[in-house]
Amino acid sequence: MKAVVFTLGCKVNESESASIMAALENAGWTVGDKLSYADAYVLNTCAVTREAEKKSRQLIARVRKFNPEASIFVCGCASEKDRKSFEDKGVTFVTGARRKQEIVDAFSEIYGCKALPLPYPKQTKTRAFIKIQDGCNNFCSYCIIPYLRGREVSRAVDDILNEINKTESPEIVLNGINISSYSGGLENLILALKDCGKRIRLGSLECTVITDGLLSALKQLKDFAPQFHLSLQSGSNSVLKAMNRHYTREEYLAKCEKIYNYFPQAAITTDIIAGFATETDEDFKQSLSIIEEAGFARVHAFAFSPREGTAAYKLKDLPASVKSERLHLLLDAAKTAALNYETRYLGSEQEIIAEEYVEDYTSGYTGNYIRVYVNGKLEAGRKYKVLLKQQYKDGVIAEING
Repeated sequence: MKAVVFTLGCKVNESESASIMAALENAGWTVGDKLSYADAYVLNTCAVTREAEKKSRQLIARVRKFNPEASIFVCGCASEKDRKSFEDKGVTFVTGARRKQEIVDAFSEIYGCKALPLPYPKQTKTRAFIKIQDGCNNFCSYCIIPYLRGREVSRAVDDILNEINKTESPEIVLNGINISSYSGGLENLILALKDCGKRIRLGSLECTVITDGLLSALKQLKDFAPQFHLSLQSGSNSVLKAMNRHYTREEYLAKCEKIYNYFPQAAITTDIIAGFATETDEDFKQSLSIIEEAGFARVHAFAFSPREGTAAYKLKDLPASVKSERLHLLLDAAKTAALNYETRYLGSEQEIIAEEYVEDYTSGYTGNYIRVYVNGKLEAGRKYKVLLKQQYKDGVIAEING
């Protein structure tokens, strides 16, 4: 029997899907994560935007094209938010974002296979995404996720270390819904990882967690990937306040400067929302200008999506044409920022971990998150020193250096 576990949304969803995959394999199933013919499908959904919710519902029709008779199990944030919209499509079983163990239990009940607690995730990529916490207490005015994921809960350090020690992946990424709020302090967790023998990368952070203590702890790691994804959302103080973000533009830039003081080659990446309900033309200019001021290596820009149940849903939305125009301007600025960042490192030696071989090139990422393409097939998971030569696609071409 074959099952496909397909995921939309964040890296936390991916980690949880990988745990479901491992549980089903332990129960005797053949499991994949790409849409293809299967006897059963697990659809792990997303609700961060209205478009994500729409795509989540459309998955039902997509998998039925592969096998109209297949069983369909649905979980994730979209089904947590609106369970009935999936039940009405006649799927086999529906649960939400907080009870993914129920998926494995439902397989056991329906198919009579062995029921097991969700194990550590099955690692399907060179980088292992290690979930260290769940939930969020921030309640940003535009975000539905705290209502779907619930309050913050952190894993024990020993449990995290045990999972890391069992993975064969050469790089781990610490992720969660809000890892900045890790119970006991993110700094203390980092110090506990000093001898883990892996390259360590951090997931998305709030700028308020950036302190001398945290940065000093990161400096003590034997192999730290100096990429900091500092969620911004807007460069305007008035918009940040309306979003219920707890920092100012000036404070955010000061945190960027602190990072560069500790890690001069750091890549600071971010998210910016285009066209929040209260955003004026002047507010938007502040978002555009901060891209260069902060020296971002990459910017994930997306248009504001009103989410029913959030405080911002009550605000008057901007015209779609305004949001679209601002989004395109942000995307253009983001492209320029990425090119400028990559240009700084042309001619330099960097270390990559080889990941995948496609169309004559092996790709991998430097510690500071530059995507590198090397001609020829390299051994996946192995570290290579490379010389960055020229820009190519979404990264740079490099040569093996020594």
